Amino acid sequence: MATRLQCMVVSEIRSAMHRRILDAGRRVNVSTQFFSSMPQLSADIDHLLGRLRLGPAVLVTVAQTRGSVPREAGAWMAVFADAVIGTIGGGHLEWDAERRARERLSSGEAQTCEHKVVLGPSLGQCCGGTVILRYELVDHQQLADLTDRLAPPLWPVALFGGGHVGRAIVQALRPLPFAVTWIDSRDEVFPGGLPASVRTEHSDPVQAAVRELAPGSRVLIMSFSHAEDLEVVAACLERLRAHKDLPFVGLIGSRTKWAAFSNRLRQRGFGDSELAAITCPIGLPGIEGKQPAVIAASVVAQLLMVTG
Repeated sequence: MATRLQCMVVSEIRSAMHRRILDAGRRVNVSTQFFSSMPQLSADIDHLLGRLRLGPAVLVTVAQTRGSVPREAGAWMAVFADAVIGTIGGGHLEWDAERRARERLSSGEAQTCEHKVVLGPSLGQCCGGTVILRYELVDHQQLADLTDRLAPPLWPVALFGGGHVGRAIVQALRPLPFAVTWIDSRDEVFPGGLPASVRTEHSDPVQAAVRELAPGSRVLIMSFSHAEDLEVVAACLERLRAHKDLPFVGLIGSRTKWAAFSNRLRQRGFGDSELAAITCPIGLPGIEGKQPAVIAASVVAQLLMVTG
């Protein structure tokens, strides 16, 4: 029974993620950002859907904000009789909202209401802003609606390379709002147990996958072969020339590697202004460690910065 329940929850999450990725593709405009704020973690939604099958909760959502506040509009937490999933920012704000939610849960109050909170001295917080919190009773009958409402908007990432650094990047991206297409030309290179936000793809030749990437994909290139890396970069440049819909293309490697690649790409007819669209080396400047987890942390931080 537990296995069937888990499968149903994962299926709902995957469906919601797929809808969000398709919507992002239809709205793509590389001069703007897809999404302006950090969404709730998908693991929280997974947990919420599973718990709602066992009993109701009060969903507390940040409906509106003004000024300096701990979380953005749309942030949420679900308060059960014996547990809390998600967060609206912590501190006294969250403690008081949890108390109010449990009172509504115990009374069975079904009417949705909103409560304005000023984050000032009376609350023991000095943010200075104002939030409006919405309280609503939810249960298992609303699973489909909640999945669609709360599933996080995801930024598409195309990761070329299933090696040690690629695996570390997938692990680092796991709790973050990215939908990863993980691509390699080798068979059976991908590990099991990947989250719903990761889709694997075998592509031979590997650069052929570039044509099918979701518009707006952030591309990371780190295959096992420099020859493959070069072909993927060239395919990305061709796509940028035609569509200009890849807002970030990053290549793992040294400045020496990029100098060699640049010469070869110029021989293929790409100009300096086109080559400027490629970031190499990747990762934040000043982080020198070469361990896969360190590289992954640096690259993922860079993705968050360029994504907004």
